[in-house]
Amino acid sequence: MAKWVYLFKEGDASMRNLLGGKGANLAEMTNIGLPVPQGFTITTEACTQYYEDGREINAEIQGQINEYIGKMEEITGKKFGDAENPLLVSVRSGARASMPGMMDTILNLGLNETVVEVLAKKSGNPRWAWDCYRRFIQMYSDVVMEVGKKYFEELIDKMKAEKGVTFDVELTADDLKTLAEQFKAEYKVKIGEDFPSEPKEQLMGAIKAVFRSWDNPRANVYRRDNDIPYSWGTAVNVQMMAFGNMGDDCGTGVAFTRDPATGEKKLMGEFLINAQGEDVVAGVRTPMPIAKMAEEFPEAFAQFEEVCKTLETHYRDMQDMEFTVENKKLYMLQTRNGKRTAKAALKIACDLVDEGMRTPEEAVAMIEPRNLDALLHPTFDTAALKAATPIAKALGAAPGAACGKIVFTAEDAENWAARGEKVVLVRLETSPEDITGMKVSQGILTVRGGMTSHAAVVARGMGACCVSGCGDIIMDEANKKFTLAGKEYHEGDVISFDGSTGCIYDGAIPTVDAKIAGDFDRIMAWADEFRTMKVRTNADTPADAKKARELGAEGIGLCRTEHMFFEGDRIDAFREMICSDTVEEREEALSKILPLQQGDFEQLYEAMEGEPVTIRFLDPPLHEFVPTEEEDIKKLAAAKGKTVEDIKAIIDSLHEFNPMLGHRGCRLAVTYPEIAKMQTAAVIRAAINVSKKHPDWKIVPEIMIPLVGEIKELKYVKNIVVETADAEIKAAGAEMKYEVGTMIEVPRAALTADQIAEEAEFFCFGTNDLTQMTYGFSRDDAGKFLDSYFDAKIIENDPFARLDQTGVGQLMEMAIEKGKKVRPTLHCGICGEHGGDPSSVEFCNKLGLDYVSCSPFRVPIARLAAAQAAISKAHK
Repeated sequence: MAKWVYLFKEGDASMRNLLGGKGANLAEMTNIGLPVPQGFTITTEACTQYYEDGREINAEIQGQINEYIGKMEEITGKKFGDAENPLLVSVRSGARASMPGMMDTILNLGLNETVVEVLAKKSGNPRWAWDCYRRFIQMYSDVVMEVGKKYFEELIDKMKAEKGVTFDVELTADDLKTLAEQFKAEYKVKIGEDFPSEPKEQLMGAIKAVFRSWDNPRANVYRRDNDIPYSWGTAVNVQMMAFGNMGDDCGTGVAFTRDPATGEKKLMGEFLINAQGEDVVAGVRTPMPIAKMAEEFPEAFAQFEEVCKTLETHYRDMQDMEFTVENKKLYMLQTRNGKRTAKAALKIACDLVDEGMRTPEEAVAMIEPRNLDALLHPTFDTAALKAATPIAKALGAAPGAACGKIVFTAEDAENWAARGEKVVLVRLETSPEDITGMKVSQGILTVRGGMTSHAAVVARGMGACCVSGCGDIIMDEANKKFTLAGKEYHEGDVISFDGSTGCIYDGAIPTVDAKIAGDFDRIMAWADEFRTMKVRTNADTPADAKKARELGAEGIGLCRTEHMFFEGDRIDAFREMICSDTVEEREEALSKILPLQQGDFEQLYEAMEGEPVTIRFLDPPLHEFVPTEEEDIKKLAAAKGKTVEDIKAIIDSLHEFNPMLGHRGCRLAVTYPEIAKMQTAAVIRAAINVSKKHPDWKIVPEIMIPLVGEIKELKYVKNIVVETADAEIKAAGAEMKYEVGTMIEVPRAALTADQIAEEAEFFCFGTNDLTQMTYGFSRDDAGKFLDSYFDAKIIENDPFARLDQTGVGQLMEMAIEKGKKVRPTLHCGICGEHGGDPSSVEFCNKLGLDYVSCSPFRVPIARLAAAQAAISKAHK
């Protein structure tokens, strides 16, 4: 019989995959003697089995859960469901990868009318007993029965208004008893039956709800963003309750052993007296700094400081901990490696090396590459910031600069962002359901909550700016407006705020590029030592190339030359070429573009300082270049000496039913060889000129022929390139090597890579098109159905964002193997959007690619991901 349940004392940190992160850490804390309320963990395998059994907990698993309730009763000396000495428990999720706020928790489980009356009497603290019961009814109704929190919040707000109080803690025992009765009545209205009173029924319902929460919309979004497979499942932790809401000698808190925003080595956190843990993380009340705990509970705080040192030394990383003080006694409820900003991640990693706790290799491996993105984006212009006066100041919860139009709901944020608006999400408090809106917002501003609220933790994890706990805001969410500093702000008004300082400003403040150095440079230097794969950039302009070079790019893996045709008057010349009737006319039009393209290429070579530059010849279909405005059509007609009707007829003739598979790529060069001749001449002339200026640079132009699927078409276009290039080199009296390669983006090219390699000197995988053609998905239209595919679990990730290693990856592997058999010197890279995705970079490293190429701002991400891939491979 399989073992589905483990007592905390039966596990340890190495069992993370089975017990989940929370369960493994509770077991580890138990093993090292920390004050942990005891309990048991239901494994991630039980979650997987739950889904296999049609979302039911089978009899074998239920039997073991009941057996372990008995073991828990022995450990605690309390009885589950007993009126005299009741055992109350929390039920919490715990996946193997930390997913803060994404799944569900139920506290105070085991209460019913009888038990709460006994607790009220025996404890001499009826307020506490009824507070626990009303919380339990609310959580159970929301999480297990999916009634929704808002109905209960409305009842609480109504009660506070009637009693003339501001905070929940000001309500009396009788008030809370009345609320509990109102909650149960609301439950019956919504569900059609009485609230469950049998504790074992409550427990099974809660466990099912936690398993179910693995598949809720916010968890699915978070998993896709953080590369967490659906197949992992979540564990469930059932733990004896420790009560922080029994009175003024109790409390609850969340703390970090280092500052999660800056990385500074100091205890950071927040604490609430007479509260339960959800109050802190949900942002329902704005908490006090952890330092205040030293004044209120000096003995518990001294013990907590020792626990912090023990945990950081044990895990050799910054810890994020949840704890409760019950009658001045400390209980540890959780520890995990804390979520942190990119800036903090770099500082902490470097400091741990300096403190002798980590090696440079381990420091590189512990940083999440995606988070570097947050370091590379703009901050507020210093001069503009000095000239601006803050209208309010709150908690700077996640660094960065946010400026945008105000929206009040996650749904509005998504809708506005989809039409190209930059938005900031302003909320009383965020909840996990808001994650999709948070993702598309420039920043998040909340009225309630602190540094460890849901908004703050999630924003830090996704690299978004967040300011929380701005109590000066008078919010009117129902009417989509708020008042701050005497001014009323409505949906669509612009504000700015700084996630580092917490300052909020009226209107827009300009931003400037981020400056990076210090810890970033140290980590990147270590990463470059460990990685074996090069990192190039996709750059079409000198500005992009320079930025990429600053960020460590070792060449250009993709220059899309068509982007250069839209500059200035070039588009006019190119349109003239398209509308020409003869080769001579086309050549005349192209001759206007040649010196301009040559100048562009010279600047790219200069920016790359002798590093390789791969230039892809014209790829898109010609219809993308023709005019659509009447004035532009008239202008083109005049230039070509044709009528407007003639030009419109040419434009109509270029219409394609499926442009993705149409007259584009190498097909253009087959039809119009003069385009390939012009581009070859521009590439070679530019390379010769820059080589003369910098004789110490070894410039070897790489000319890439796109969309090849047949050896004969590559050979045809390559002959044009070679004939033109050799003539240019000879005419210049120069010596220059160059290479002609191809983009592998048609599945047939991968299947016949041994033939293609007879002509191609390099392969570069264009995985954007290779993914489109392998799946048969249009990248531009896939958004219409991908959400349905995610919901149906047909696919887990967007294949255009994260490389499909099974299908597309197999084609890549085959192409490399076949190509290198024919041409051992063949060098291979990737230049689709996947070149900046960490999991895709790891796969490319495994395949043995020579380089990945990505957009300029993703170069550091790729460098770090390539180093981590090499480290991981070396330790396997």
